[in-house]
Amino acid sequence: MPKQRQESFSVAQEIDSLEEKLSQCRETLEEVEFKLRRKELTVEERKSLEMEKNLLAAQAENYEKELKMLRQANCKNAALSVALVVLVVVIYTCWTM
Repeated sequence: MPKQRQESFSVAQEIDSLEEKLSQCRETLEEVEFKLRRKELTVEERKSLEMEKNLLAAQAENYEKELKMLRQANCKNAALSVALVVLVVVIYTCWTM
């Protein structure tokens, strides 16, 4: 379940913040996968890294889902802004005729 957005952030700022978190998560995931490819790991270390890899993959998936929702909200906001500008132009045009 996604967190409730803070009222002080705009959707675009939230998208930027979430993209940064996703980028960091993916970098950490790549590091863990690199460590897993090393052959000198003990069974316990390998198991621990596999668990960390699974958690990071799940976290990245959650970030991607939340990003998708935020981008949809951003698209709706943009469409609403365009509609409002068109409405103002139509009203202005009608008023000046």
